[in-house]
Amino acid sequence: MKNVKLTIEYEGTNYSGWQNQENAITIQQVIEKAIYDTSKEHTRLIGSGRTDKGVHALGLVANFFTNCTIPGEKFKFVLNNVLPVDITIIESEEVSLDFHARYSALKKRYVYKIYNDKKYRPLFRNYSYHYKHDLDIEKMKEASKYLLGTHDFCSFMGRKTNVYTTIRTIYSIDIEKDDNFIIMTFEGDSFLKNMVRIIVGTLINAGNKKMQVEEMQEILDGKDRRLAGRTAPPQGLYLEKVFYD
Repeated sequence: MKNVKLTIEYEGTNYSGWQNQENAITIQQVIEKAIYDTSKEHTRLIGSGRTDKGVHALGLVANFFTNCTIPGEKFKFVLNNVLPVDITIIESEEVSLDFHARYSALKKRYVYKIYNDKKYRPLFRNYSYHYKHDLDIEKMKEASKYLLGTHDFCSFMGRKTNVYTTIRTIYSIDIEKDDNFIIMTFEGDSFLKNMVRIIVGTLINAGNKKMQVEEMQEILDGKDRRLAGRTAPPQGLYLEKVFYD
């Protein structure tokens, strides 16, 4: 028995997120089938986290246990031969049997991209959120500072979420302008369902002056999803990296 770790990049446009679902095609389902096609073993992929429909990943991590003779470092080659073009295994390796893609993770980094221009660009539609109105980046940066540290992020959690605790720690939020794009980078110990996208929607409200910067503290303290902004669209979100050491 060996434990194989996969680092996975995918475009989420054509999938109903990471996790297996009935009557839907998911990333997990497609990779599990690829593992079966190459090893003839039924395995269950353990993911470092879930991504929603339309969300992309540059470095989602998963692991699985296998008795097959394919070396861990060779899995990326055999799987990429059968995976569709919008999913690829960047790296594969054998790791210790106690490694768990989710529970061994120390922190995660997400990136959200806003295409901020009045002109619509169809080539960007699946990879960014087109927001055509002016945004004050400095106001967004000021508002984001209230979210740093350890807080109860109940106000920033998607509905129908069953978790043990809504307390999370955000280590950093960086907001930068790159030509017509606003790039927002979040690092934290873990994130609740839709948490990054709800934060983005709330920061947009600060940037377009629909809320005062100081209201971010009230939203945190209120612990009520209705106080925060709308959930930003999924196509602008990327899971960039999962950290283990």
